[in-house]
Amino acid sequence: MTTPAANASASRTWRDIPQPLKPRAMSRGGRWRLAMALVRTGSAVALGGTALWGAWRVAAALGENSRAMPAAAKAVPVKHLELRTAGGGVLDSGWLRRTLALPAGAALMELDLDRLKERLLAEGQVQSANLTRHFPDRLVAQIAERSPVARVRAAAPGAAERMFLVARDGVVYPGSGYDEALLDSLPWLDGFALVRAGAGFRPIRGMDVVSDLLARAQYEAGHLYAEWSVVSLARLESDREIEVVTRAGSTVVFSTRSDFFPQLAKLDYMRDYLAANFPPVRVRIDFTLGREVPVAFAPLAPGADARATAPSLSPGFNVSPSSQPKH
Repeated sequence: MTTPAANASASRTWRDIPQPLKPRAMSRGGRWRLAMALVRTGSAVALGGTALWGAWRVAAALGENSRAMPAAAKAVPVKHLELRTAGGGVLDSGWLRRTLALPAGAALMELDLDRLKERLLAEGQVQSANLTRHFPDRLVAQIAERSPVARVRAAAPGAAERMFLVARDGVVYPGSGYDEALLDSLPWLDGFALVRAGAGFRPIRGMDVVSDLLARAQYEAGHLYAEWSVVSLARLESDREIEVVTRAGSTVVFSTRSDFFPQLAKLDYMRDYLAANFPPVRVRIDFTLGREVPVAFAPLAPGADARATAPSLSPGFNVSPSSQPKH
């Protein structure tokens, strides 16, 4: 008869036998090689960091402290002008060269970047600008441009009347690089006086509200926006009303006291209804009375064309002198 003790002894293997072994100690040569590898790794990291720090310091010196540069570095002329503009920008490198008007052989490190920045911002079309030197001979201009929402015609003293563009923030500027089709699609502004400020004009007040109406119409009722010719600001401040004259001579009065979208939706419905039920007429639609929308008719004379009786697409403006003293 086999006992449990005998079975237990029979099931044991050589792995159950204690085998105390000490790990093999590293030789002196191995320790030396390991230490040298650590030293080399640390040295490489330190040298890399030093090189990066040095490059950063050199770049900072080149870009900000031209007085610390040797004469040879200061004498390197500008060979490359690079323009970087935000999305939607239309200005190009040719405009940059004309605006900066750098003298021939101008040294990169001797440029007055603050003065050159003022030249860029003086255009009005440029909303923000930043100039940086890239050694040895490259000047980079980073700009953000304004986008036009309307147009006006005006003439400063001694100059012929011309078209100016108006941005959302009310800035009036000549504009450069825009497609003619885009300019032709912009409505004209009326009902205000431009005020001179230096070589340009003061910003037009209330353009943020007008821009909201134009943007809603352009993107939510493009077929209506395409018919708009003149936008009047005459009663914007006093009555909070914006008057729009279409290319066919009709007038629509919008209220800034309520959302523009319901007013545009009603105008779309009324436009289709009038076209389906009445002969060609000029109408005046007033959305300033809330739910009640009065419509006044002005029938055309026999044989007259509605477009021929539309107001001028380039209304005149009064150019008033600034009340600020000259410096």
